Amino acid sequence: MHINDLTLTNYRNYTKEQVTFDNNVNVILGENAQGKTNIMESIYVLGLAKSHRTTRDRELIYWDAEYAKIEGRVQKRTGPLSLEVIISNKGKKVKLNRLEQRKLSEYIGALNIVMFAPEDLNLVKGSPQVRRRFIDMEMGQINPVYLYHLALYYKILQQRNHLLKNLQRKKTDDGLLDILTYQLIENAAKVILKRYEFLGLLEKWAKPIHEDISRGLENLSLQYKPSIKVSETTELSKIEEELEENFAKIKDKEIERGTSLIGPHRDDLLFLVNGRDVQTFGSQGQQRTTALSVKMAELQLIYNKIGEYPILLLDDVLSELDDYRQSHLLNTIQGKVQTFVTTTSVDGIDHHTLKEASTYIVEKGNIKKLK
Repeated sequence: MHINDLTLTNYRNYTKEQVTFDNNVNVILGENAQGKTNIMESIYVLGLAKSHRTTRDRELIYWDAEYAKIEGRVQKRTGPLSLEVIISNKGKKVKLNRLEQRKLSEYIGALNIVMFAPEDLNLVKGSPQVRRRFIDMEMGQINPVYLYHLALYYKILQQRNHLLKNLQRKKTDDGLLDILTYQLIENAAKVILKRYEFLGLLEKWAKPIHEDISRGLENLSLQYKPSIKVSETTELSKIEEELEENFAKIKDKEIERGTSLIGPHRDDLLFLVNGRDVQTFGSQGQQRTTALSVKMAELQLIYNKIGEYPILLLDDVLSELDDYRQSHLLNTIQGKVQTFVTTTSVDGIDHHTLKEASTYIVEKGNIKKLK
């Protein structure tokens, strides 16, 4: 798949901008704070209906404007597709071929995106919340049913936590907690099982990539850390049973603390290189190789699932990689993946893929094609 063109209206520092892209590699040049990352972010929002940089949609709207709009025409193997995201103070609307979609889960997945930015190194060395978000965003693109159960889980979790805070003060339980716990378990079990399956697939693709980048010296493995034990043979009913038992054991403690203590919202993911936790024991080079391997594995996983490569966004990340890792990444994507690269300069990057790319310059919220 590839994006033919992108139109931004009142988005960040762009009042009205329309740009046509090359099917292969597009290099976006510009000094800092001119709007390069805003272009990348808008493509990300077009695909996933949310930003990777902020949870406040209002920040995406141009100063004093009433709304922001992102429009894109996409070519997929099944045919052309137009996408539209409109953000206003009233909320968010998404459209496919001009038809508004009632649920985000019906929209997400139409345009598949993989982004790699300097902050993605936090995937390895950051908090569990960063890794949970990574799992949820990537899974949601290829499994809308997962998104549905995840959204339902967090909705029930919010209700349950509110009730636990009330019980913490009042100490009276009319049975509503048991009902919410049962509903939470139903969705939690589905989320846990799907996460386990997804991470197994991701590991399958990341292992050989990591081994190749490390010249055969390192073995990468991913270890899912949910609230309960899960294995390849674990069935959904078994997960539900174990969650039910665990919730029963900690019921009084949850009321005492006023919050839910177990569930997918507390899951984590460990990256192990040669059996050692990269976050704790890995060098900076090992952490970067791990993050790069996982991102490249995403490309292959999505291709394997849907039959075509997603769009790849490399936001100011090439300067963070050494020459060897740069070359490995650019050699992998060459001729297969429509790629967007932002950088202040390509002078230090000696690779034919970028020399043959279409180049754009961004200055004060305007983007112009150079070649």
